[in-house]
Amino acid sequence: MKAFFHDRQWVHDPKHFMANGALKPNPEQPERIARLTAGAEAAGCTFETPRDAGMGPIAAIHTAEYLTFLENIYTRWRRIEGAGEEVIPNIHPANRTDSYPKSAVGQAGYHQADTACPIAKGTWEAAYWSAQTAVAGAESLLDGTRAAYSLSRPPGHHAFGDLAGGFCFLNNSAIAAQHLLAAGHRPAILDVDVHHGNGTQGIFYERGDVLTVSLHAHPERFYPFFWGHAQERGAGAGLGANLNIPLARGTGDDDFLVALAVAHQRIRAFGCTALVVALGLDAFIDDPFKGLAITTPGFARIGEAIAGLGLPTLFVQEGGYLCDALGDNLTSVLSGFQNA
Repeated sequence: MKAFFHDRQWVHDPKHFMANGALKPNPEQPERIARLTAGAEAAGCTFETPRDAGMGPIAAIHTAEYLTFLENIYTRWRRIEGAGEEVIPNIHPANRTDSYPKSAVGQAGYHQADTACPIAKGTWEAAYWSAQTAVAGAESLLDGTRAAYSLSRPPGHHAFGDLAGGFCFLNNSAIAAQHLLAAGHRPAILDVDVHHGNGTQGIFYERGDVLTVSLHAHPERFYPFFWGHAQERGAGAGLGANLNIPLARGTGDDDFLVALAVAHQRIRAFGCTALVVALGLDAFIDDPFKGLAITTPGFARIGEAIAGLGLPTLFVQEGGYLCDALGDNLTSVLSGFQNA
């Protein structure tokens, strides 16, 4: 399987984020790259460096206002007397229609949904190349590749069109799907991360040209809390083009695969011609976030089931945090897909 990664993705390295009112070590660490690379290579992947496709594919999903913010906010933030090393917001608008401030502090609050998306010196550079990595994966499908893996880090599925959140800045899976759509495909995004892909849902919620499906731990007591409920079906032209399958905490392999079969039915009914898998490995039983209970062999079964759709498939890396089995879980899902 072809795989894509750019070395500039290493430079995003914020040291802290805030959770439950406390400053904590950032779990989305560069070390994830080394472990995921090893896992992909163990599954037979050969890595290529993505070309620079420019801002066009990114700007097809994200607003110019937001991209300007991401590119410049760290430099502006460091000019504030006494500011912390990383951009972490302390105020938010009540509505997206509230006025747009000029100050760096105000814009951070406008464009960062929570305190779990700290922006450091290398964040924009890494996020840009993470998105280009996803675009390269999409282009490989357009060239006739059956399947590809994009090691996109930082991840992306919590990022809305103009809003970062949950360690995500640019929505790599959405960017890839939009790229496939523009080339004539009818794509679906299948999100198997333990957290709901709220940014992806928000981007396409009123559109009927991209199907969004998410299997995740039920958000009533789990991040992102406000999105990911079964009644969220899309709106306007997008009504019926969004499917959420929230799962009870601790759901294991067998029940997850039952839910995945429901997702497959919707993907087939939508008439999809290409699939983007937002591949979170944090559904693992021993992942630090402890939401679901998928085993390493269970990931192979998930990969095999996804292959059963028979669609050109791009795996875009989302979550999956530092634990001993992280690389093995990636090997398992990619091998399961390839061996199906």
